[in-house]
Amino acid sequence: MRTPGTVRFWSDDEGWGVIDSPDTPGGCWTSFSHVAVEGFKSLTAGELVELEWEAPGQDGYSFRAVRAWPVGKEPNESPASDVPGPAYGSSVSISWDEEG
Repeated sequence: MRTPGTVRFWSDDEGWGVIDSPDTPGGCWTSFSHVAVEGFKSLTAGELVELEWEAPGQDGYSFRAVRAWPVGKEPNESPASDVPGPAYGSSVSISWDEEG
């Protein structure tokens, strides 16, 4: 379900926050991975957002966001895992000594 909301709290350090909306009484838990913006996934307290949510609950909240983005902007459809950068990549290199 899509509804307008206002960011009550956001922590970049912890990567989550709470969005208030008439459709999500008590607040809607929101993870950075569900913030539909390009680049760094963050919101700001007091910011007006569009919100898509579900009701299984998360961390003491009855609702959790499945997607949120600032009002007046188009949501970025790419999930956080598709964003290139060192925070989302890894590599491994294995080598053996030759016997001999």
